[in-house]
Amino acid sequence: MPRLSDTMEEGTILSWLVADGEQVSRGQELVEIETDKANMTYESDQEGVLAIVAAEGDTLPVGAVIAQIGGGGGDPGGGGDPGAPASTAAGNEDGPASSGTDSTEVSPAKDPPEGERVKASPLAKRIASERGVDLHTVTGSGPGGRIVKADVPETEVTSPPAGGTTAQPDTGAMPPPDTGVTSPPEAGLAGVMTAKGESTVVELSRTQQTIARRMAESKATIPHFELQSDVDMEACVALRAELKSLAKDGIPTHPVPTYNDMVIKACALALREFPTANSSYRDGRLQLHTRVNVGMAVAADADEPAGGTLIVPTVFDADQKSLGEIARETRALAARVREHSITPPELGGGTFTVSNLGMFGITSFTAIINPPQAAILSVGSLEPRAVVHDGEVQARNTMTITLACDHRILYGAPAARFLARIRELLQAPTALTL
Repeated sequence: MPRLSDTMEEGTILSWLVADGEQVSRGQELVEIETDKANMTYESDQEGVLAIVAAEGDTLPVGAVIAQIGGGGGDPGGGGDPGAPASTAAGNEDGPASSGTDSTEVSPAKDPPEGERVKASPLAKRIASERGVDLHTVTGSGPGGRIVKADVPETEVTSPPAGGTTAQPDTGAMPPPDTGVTSPPEAGLAGVMTAKGESTVVELSRTQQTIARRMAESKATIPHFELQSDVDMEACVALRAELKSLAKDGIPTHPVPTYNDMVIKACALALREFPTANSSYRDGRLQLHTRVNVGMAVAADADEPAGGTLIVPTVFDADQKSLGEIARETRALAARVREHSITPPELGGGTFTVSNLGMFGITSFTAIINPPQAAILSVGSLEPRAVVHDGEVQARNTMTITLACDHRILYGAPAARFLARIRELLQAPTALTL
């Protein structure tokens, strides 16, 4: 099991992309693995015959043997483990016989009885299982004919998938209306058992389980406190309108920055001025980071039964990048998250996080700190509000930002000055364009 992220401790085999006993080449996609951050495809670093050890669905710690590659010109991966299955032994035999008919006869047949192995993404397989769709009847639109989420047709589920959802048995009808006559105890119990209707059990992905564990640890171990401030966004609105007009006039520019891009840039500049906010708490000490890497929370697969996942890709050295560069990078990162093509290096190394729910009309909220970071900024909706400006009540574009802090790192006054600096930069956004 390869280590595919800096925090990965174990992984789950989602699907083997090469059948047991087949010849593989160096650099060929070998297996899809679910890590604590994303689903990743691992490429073979050897040539030879594949002998699968770990089955699809198995969860193993980093370093555990999941397969061996031998024969066919490759070095034996496991050195002839005496406890290995017959297919592994066949794959480790020297000479051409290891890739001939003998190896095929010894190896167990892993392909489905319908014939050729189905090439599909893990998400497509899960959706097909839930909808009762046979992927052998689906034509893939992905690279190399691979089946993706959009290819799976809408089909009514006729039976629950194996090992998946489980419906509670129908134990009786709801009790009749109260007529003044006492019903037997059994009728009341049946009503209680069916009051919520049928229930289904939805298994969380490994990424969701990791998020749940880390967020629980954050709330249980980090002494949070929150600060909130309203930002006059009139200048940012004017700046974005000007950048839009330049793009319409055909002047070469980066993608027009969003308000969230402006927030990321403002946070990056403020973090450079307040290095304590750009630090981590470890073993009773502070680690001050020299690079300002701002993570942005991106929702993926929000329409899934389990609610999807929250992935945080990183904009590295955000304080040194122009607003246009940040705009181009955030769009590319968000697209890769939703396409499940994001890589572990793009998900690590963050020193601060921005979470934005303003596009959903949320005025304000408090996000949970992503450990071991010192703080996280929550961004609400930008909307016209009645405020006093120059002694008059006016409708001004206003946005609420909330800073959640680790009190072991940031105290009230320094955190307030840091948040005030973010507000100042957003209210006078010319500095963001430098």
